[in-house]
Amino acid sequence: MDLDFTSEQNMLRDAAAKFFQNECDYEKVKKIEESAEGYSPELWQKVAELGWTGLIFPEQYGGYGGSFMDLVIIQEEIGKAVFPSPFFSTVVQCGLLILEGGTEEQKTELLGRISDGSLIMSLAQYEPETDYSYESITMPARPEKDAYVLNGIKLFAMDANIAEKLIVAARAEDAGLTLFLVEAKAPGVKITKLPYVSSENACEVVFTDVRVPKKDILGTPGGACDLLEKMYAKAAVAKAAEMSGGCQAAIDMTAKYAREREQYGNPIGGYQAIQHFMANMLLSYDTLNNYLYRVTCMIDEGEDFSRDASALKAIANEAYRYVTERAVKIHGAIGTTREANIALFYRRAHPFSMSCGSTAYHYEKVAQKLLSEGLGSF
Repeated sequence: MDLDFTSEQNMLRDAAAKFFQNECDYEKVKKIEESAEGYSPELWQKVAELGWTGLIFPEQYGGYGGSFMDLVIIQEEIGKAVFPSPFFSTVVQCGLLILEGGTEEQKTELLGRISDGSLIMSLAQYEPETDYSYESITMPARPEKDAYVLNGIKLFAMDANIAEKLIVAARAEDAGLTLFLVEAKAPGVKITKLPYVSSENACEVVFTDVRVPKKDILGTPGGACDLLEKMYAKAAVAKAAEMSGGCQAAIDMTAKYAREREQYGNPIGGYQAIQHFMANMLLSYDTLNNYLYRVTCMIDEGEDFSRDASALKAIANEAYRYVTERAVKIHGAIGTTREANIALFYRRAHPFSMSCGSTAYHYEKVAQKLLSEGLGSF
């Protein structure tokens, strides 16, 4: 397994870092967060022009045919910059679902538009009484001639307020759990942006007698579970990359603060308690970062990575929470305010830990695999 970056990947990382440094510093992030849209259309288009939105899609569908490591590099830099955008919801979640289950016509049209930045999408899966299991999705899709009729409520549909299309998980009465492509402005669809601790675009989507033609099913009727499982394995790794980047930025920011902030005439970084905090933060980050690259290489080499994806996401959840929490403690009271940049990371700790599966959810998946197949399965 070759863990070295190629020269092209090093250039990609440098270009991404410079882009965020020049185009979207932390003050601009705060302004974007406070806007109604929760993202910058101008910056989104620039991201598309750089080729990031089509990075992992095949050239035949308008993409660039990049590796998963390329995506991980971009996700790390997004995490460092806490860049507010529909990248994860559109490119990673919806894009991977379309790539895995879409027809050739759907792939050509939708992935092409995602790649050029003209299409924003959102995944509407979770419900008021749901958990991470697919069995808990109960929203009905009633067959009616050449269409299905959707009725129900979805919560935490990320970026639905700015999306043109939704991918909706609903239970077809004649087939089982199915994915539907739905226009966000279709009659009967009502989208409301929810207050969210991270200021991300988490939305409630209400469906009232929404008709969806059968041709707009993604994959096969009843085939949603397999598609979602395959997507979430990769999405968990991509989210872990974003969290790894956030850990690195939080550690760098806190180390700088500890060198400059003086108490009793000495920099606080000279005190042993602060040094222990910083050392433990670094150990958490290193464990996450090294495992991230290992699992990413497994994906690019075609190995079975599903169990490692769960282990990685559990590690990322704990590392991100620990690093950002200790970072705020070292900053003191100001670390909890919007004035302090470190708060941008801390506010994302809980929402990120719930995205693509909580720590407890992934621990259970790892335990089931370990108990059924033994340590040799890892």
